[in-house]
Amino acid sequence: MQQVIRICHKELKDYFISPIAYIVISIFLLVTGWFFFTTFFYYNQADLRNFFNLLPITFSFLIPAVTMRLFSEELNVGSYEMLLTLPVTFKDILLGKFLAGVLFVAAALVPTFAYPIFIAFMGQLEWGPVAGGYLGALLLGASFVAVGLFASSLTRNQIIAFIVAMAICFTLTLIDKMLFFFPGPLLGVIGYLGADFHFQNIAKGIIDSRDIVYFSSVIFVGLYGTHLVMQETS
Repeated sequence: MQQVIRICHKELKDYFISPIAYIVISIFLLVTGWFFFTTFFYYNQADLRNFFNLLPITFSFLIPAVTMRLFSEELNVGSYEMLLTLPVTFKDILLGKFLAGVLFVAAALVPTFAYPIFIAFMGQLEWGPVAGGYLGALLLGASFVAVGLFASSLTRNQIIAFIVAMAICFTLTLIDKMLFFFPGPLLGVIGYLGADFHFQNIAKGIIDSRDIVYFSSVIFVGLYGTHLVMQETS
């Protein structure tokens, strides 16, 4: 576990000593803040529904930009081979990078706590759905980080890694909105694959084991797929 923490610390340090972290978080806050305040004053509703409705689409851009370098950069410059010579296992490397990505997502969400605080001063706010929304945001973010790691392990090119991860994240986000393209017998299965469907359930303050299992499964598949790809690479 100590090695995982060290790798996580290294990755977080690499994020925040470069302008990438600040640019990505700034864009995230500008987009979510603009949509939040414009819809809040338009509908005059004391809730975060519109903020959470927008989050899966925003994460589909944000998280691939955060994760695209995690493996592809090291494969490109040759530092991955050097990393393997250190007294760490691949499991340590994978979990350390995954944890760093999740913590970065959490750091991006922290400034948005200003939104529910602002609403609480303006009117009555139900804190249950707010807590559920942020829990769902972390689970959704962790799932997309696992997807981004997988995409980053497939190529040495960061742009390609970004496009692949974004395509997968968008598909998971929007697939339950395109059920009319699929035959009737498959609607239940295809609907279950939609990340937005499970996220919105949790954002309502409803903690269902099926939603937890879904996000856990996406994380496992993403990390396991990364493990298989990187084993072939090494």
